[in-house]
Amino acid sequence: MAELSRLSLNTITVRDQWSLAQCIEGCVRHGIPGISPWRDKLAQYGLERAVRHIRDAGLRVSGLCRGGMFTLPNAVEENRRAIDEAAALGADCLVMVVGGLVPGSKDLARARDMVAEGLAMILPHARSSGVKLALEPLHPMTCADRSVLSTTAQALDLCDALGPGVGVALDVYHIWWDPEIARSIARAGSRILGFHVCDWLVPTRDTVLDRGMMGDGVIDIRALRAAVEGAGYRGLIEVEVMSDRDWWRRDPDEVLRVMKERFQSAV
Repeated sequence: MAELSRLSLNTITVRDQWSLAQCIEGCVRHGIPGISPWRDKLAQYGLERAVRHIRDAGLRVSGLCRGGMFTLPNAVEENRRAIDEAAALGADCLVMVVGGLVPGSKDLARARDMVAEGLAMILPHARSSGVKLALEPLHPMTCADRSVLSTTAQALDLCDALGPGVGVALDVYHIWWDPEIARSIARAGSRILGFHVCDWLVPTRDTVLDRGMMGDGVIDIRALRAAVEGAGYRGLIEVEVMSDRDWWRRDPDEVLRVMKERFQSAV
């Protein structure tokens, strides 16, 4: 079983029900030691207030969600701001959802080039700020609008090209189907900067907003956790559930209570 000392709440799990302040207090109330804020909640609360509140609550920041989107305008400037926020929070990493096709374009190769170019432009600032960039490969169904990095091997190729300061965030929802995932996890080794859990429901209505709580679907989460730990990962494990038909409709305290139970029984 996963130890509760490694549990982190990704704030998207309670989406609009709670503000960031309420998420922090909820973590304290439920004995959850880690938190991973989304930048919209962070902006609403204010960076300085969030830094103080998280510090005073004794929480560790497993990651900041998210940077990336390099195929949209002003991406470099926005990512530099995200790096500054991650540094202020002392986040273990800045999670990068790199972006899909340029709007109105079908040029996939160019989109991938833009991602590599954008990362290279912000990497010196990340390094000087002490912030690690965690590339998150997403399910191929999201390639057009969210991420042109669809496999862990693809993300690692980019890490190889960019050098120190870049690694991967592995979300079971996006990697479980990959026939090469065991090999890729072993290859990633110390470059695994984050590990996210939830479950894949059958049937799934929506590849983005219909995730299940751990144990409700078909992912062998324990096998994937064993693989990332076998590769050397000892960081926090984020629960990141996006669920507009179920968990986002529940009382957040119930969500956190079930999340803790499932973390121990299914992760």
